[in-house]
Amino acid sequence: MATTLGFHAVARFGLGARSGEIEAASADPRGWVLAQLGDRAAPSALSDMPTGQSLAAELVRALNRGPESLQQTIKGAAREQFIAEIGARARLQIETAAPFYERLVAFWSNHFTVSIAKPAVLGLAGAFEREAIRPHVTGKFADLLLAVLRHPAMLIYLDNAQSVGPHSRAGLNGKHGINENLGREVLELHTLGVDGGYGQADVEAFARMLTGWSIGGKRGGIVGAFNFYPQLHEPGAKILLGKTYAEGGEDEVERAVEDLARHPATAHHLALKFTRHFVADDPAEDLVERVAHRYLDSDGDLGALASFVVMQPEAWAQPLAKIKTPNELMISGLRALGRTPEPKAVAGSLKAMGQIPFNAPSPAGWPDRAEGWVGPEALLQRADWAMAVAQRIPQGPRPVQLLDLALGPAASATTRQAIERAPSPADGFALVLAAPEFQRR
Repeated sequence: MATTLGFHAVARFGLGARSGEIEAASADPRGWVLAQLGDRAAPSALSDMPTGQSLAAELVRALNRGPESLQQTIKGAAREQFIAEIGARARLQIETAAPFYERLVAFWSNHFTVSIAKPAVLGLAGAFEREAIRPHVTGKFADLLLAVLRHPAMLIYLDNAQSVGPHSRAGLNGKHGINENLGREVLELHTLGVDGGYGQADVEAFARMLTGWSIGGKRGGIVGAFNFYPQLHEPGAKILLGKTYAEGGEDEVERAVEDLARHPATAHHLALKFTRHFVADDPAEDLVERVAHRYLDSDGDLGALASFVVMQPEAWAQPLAKIKTPNELMISGLRALGRTPEPKAVAGSLKAMGQIPFNAPSPAGWPDRAEGWVGPEALLQRADWAMAVAQRIPQGPRPVQLLDLALGPAASATTRQAIERAPSPADGFALVLAAPEFQRR
């Protein structure tokens, strides 16, 4: 029997109901969610994808051939890879039996945004999510952060691949100077948060630590893979958040990451973002503090963090408190319909609704509050998408059957009546996908 809590489990912690999923979750909603955590093999939908190292190697080789070759690679092979990644990602989210795990992947991928707004990232963005994010979403935060910092997509996106310490051997020979972008965003967005108690001196110190963290190529190392270049690294001790880190080459960043991961400001920043995503746009401060304490007590264990939030009463108290992003809306609609479109159709739908994957407008990622997705134009785009999908549904199921599958007991009497009175099956299907309850999670 479908229950409201069963619907809440598949909508809030999952990616929307597939056939029979609300009923399956209703028996033990929290247990249904928690059973999806743990070690997972790489999904078969992603098994044929090339490695980030091989993709970055092709980019490096194209760059070495000159600007024209680089542009050809970006517009050709990299673009094809990007479309393939979008399709594989959507297929996995639509067909997965572990939607909570996939939601965690998407959450942490957005937290550590790389964006194709920088064209060189186009072919690498999917590999970044597959390699740096996916294996670590239930592991330690420090390990996740280090994987992010070593991935070629992040090194390129935030310009660290070319960062050179001014007093390094290369710097003294007049090579390019230091770049603070990655150091700043790690402190502001990825760990401490904008109010986390750091200053410009800390940004500069961490950026100096990160010099030499680059990609193998002309200077040596495996082409396209992470490589630490001592000749680019700024020598000497660095002071970060009042602590002195002795000169240690690559090890400086590793030590700093361990300390940043254990910092109370990081715990609060991550707890706020996590509860905002899974509970409400403005989660209660008491809940945020409890989650932050759990994070610290577990030494940054993200699986423990996720399990703890699932068990909190606040996580179940406000059904439909969150507005779906366009990607969430599309995926939930396709899960309900049991359909997996071609990659270009997925990309076209998301482009029309304003959320092309891996194309966030800034390193802060896509917004996770209602005001980022609600407005007259956005609502019209969603309605247009719903009608376009409804018109492609083959004859067979009645709209009310889709309503029961997708929303179950969450469907209001007003919504049910409107769908039952729809003038055509296509209109009925569109009303399900555009229903206020379906637009939220």
